Amino acid sequence: MARREITATPAPPDAAERRRAEGVVAYPVENLPPFDAAFYETARREMRKVSETIIPPRDARTFSVPAGHFFRIACPEGSQVGDLNLWNARDLSERFFSGKTRALHATHVTTGDRLWSTLPWLRPMATITDDSLAWYGWDADGAGVHDVIGTRCDPYTNLLLTGAEYHHCCHSNLSRALAAERNISPREAEPHIHDVLNVFMCTGFTRDTHQYFMKASPARRGDFIEFFAEIDLLAALSACPGGDCSASHSSDEAQCHPLLVEVFRPAAHKLAHWAPPAASAYSRSHGAG
Repeated sequence: MARREITATPAPPDAAERRRAEGVVAYPVENLPPFDAAFYETARREMRKVSETIIPPRDARTFSVPAGHFFRIACPEGSQVGDLNLWNARDLSERFFSGKTRALHATHVTTGDRLWSTLPWLRPMATITDDSLAWYGWDADGAGVHDVIGTRCDPYTNLLLTGAEYHHCCHSNLSRALAAERNISPREAEPHIHDVLNVFMCTGFTRDTHQYFMKASPARRGDFIEFFAEIDLLAALSACPGGDCSASHSSDEAQCHPLLVEVFRPAAHKLAHWAPPAASAYSRSHGAG
């Protein structure tokens, strides 16, 4: 992938030594509570489906998930990428924090990873409890599935790059869905739309230029990702206009499919010793006394 040439400054004599500096993980997670696979597996055994929502192609819908419930996002017909937003159902200012989720886990998430909320709350909003694409891992291009890199396709960037308006980018779809849910205008809803979890999307960075790339999603009919709601959630999901994102987005060119969301309620006794996570205990004094 070509980029314009930039004249580099001369390398210093110790350039090689500087480049050999050892990398360290910025946010070690050893002190986080471990993923309790046995708890979630036990809770799943007697769960019952309580609702389902179909997300039409090139559109979005909202759905609610009470704390202590599971929800699954699935491809019922064919490969399809989805853009997911999460909010605290009682306070839209607490929402999914893709950047911190990426910093704590990885550029792509799977079973055992958590979706964290924004500051000052910084707590798990949902835990990924199952993923039919967990086998994918990292491919030869360095790509993975379910990314927290990309922000979402949006009409502003599309206008900037193409000179044309398109109204079914995921940003617009999510804005309309939240507006309908809260009975407000899309302009009022728009500030609440945030960077997404790109469900089923296969992405990475090019090795030569380190640019964000996408490739055909490995998801097929019946593939799913499952979450456990750690707090009461309002969610919105857009079925991306890019379909499987193998070639394009922000247009009507790609073949698109619906997405299916199912919400499940575990038996009450399975959650007898579980409680929603508390918000961060940081004092918020910020050193000001």
